[in-house]
Amino acid sequence: MFILFDKSKLLFISTVLLATFSSLSQAAGMVPESTVVLVNIADGEGTMNVTNSDDKAMLLYTSLENLPEDQESLVVVSPPVARVEAGEKQLVRFIVQSDQPITTQRLKRVTFEGIPQTDPTAKAKIGVTVRQNLPVLISPGDLPKKQDPWSLLEWSLNGRDLTVKNESRYVVRLNQAFSVMPVDLKLELPATYILPGQTHQFELPAGTTLGADATVRLYPVTTYGFAAQPFDAPLKKQ
Repeated sequence: MFILFDKSKLLFISTVLLATFSSLSQAAGMVPESTVVLVNIADGEGTMNVTNSDDKAMLLYTSLENLPEDQESLVVVSPPVARVEAGEKQLVRFIVQSDQPITTQRLKRVTFEGIPQTDPTAKAKIGVTVRQNLPVLISPGDLPKKQDPWSLLEWSLNGRDLTVKNESRYVVRLNQAFSVMPVDLKLELPATYILPGQTHQFELPAGTTLGADATVRLYPVTTYGFAAQPFDAPLKKQ
C-alpha cells in the first residue's frame, strides 16, 4: 500500500498536539507526574503519582487499554478508583500479572480521569472532566536500556516493495511520517509504534529509482514521548 504524506498534514497535527498539550497543562484535573508509565517486570510493578490540581476533591478513575495488535492483559491497576482531595496526590500501581514469561517490551495505554463528586445541594450544572491518556511500557528485567531502539529496525527493498521489520525486543515509537531519501518520497506508517516482531510493507510508485545511497529517514520519539533527532536508516536492496 502506498500512502502519500502531506507536509501540511504534519504541520496541522503538530499544531493540534501543541494546542492540546497546552490546554491540558492549564486545565484543572488529574495531572500525572510523567508522560509515560514504566513497568519493570523484575520489580513486579510500576507506579505513577497523580495530583488533583482542582480546588475540590475528585474521584480518580484509572483504566487500561490494550492495543489492537496485542490484546493480552499483562498488568492490573490498583486502585482503579480513588477519592483524591484537592491538591493531594494518589499513587497508582501497575502490577504485573502474566502466566507466561514476558521476553519483549510490550505497550499498553492508560487513562487517568478525574470526575467531580456530585453535590446534591447545588444547582444542576454541566461538569467537565479532563482525561489524560498515556503509554504504558512494560520491559523485561534482563533487557538493557537503549536510547535509540529505532536504529535496530531493518529496512529492505525488493523491486518496488519496501519492508520494515522489528526483530528486536524493543518497542519503537516514532512519527508515522517517514521519507525515502534522497528522492524525498513521503510515506506513512499505520501507527506511531512498531512492536517487537512486527513487519510493515509499502509499495513504491512506479518509476521510483533508488541508488546505492538510498536511506529511510525516520522521526523517532524517545521513551518519554519527546521528538528525537531525525535518523537515516540504511536501506538494504534484495
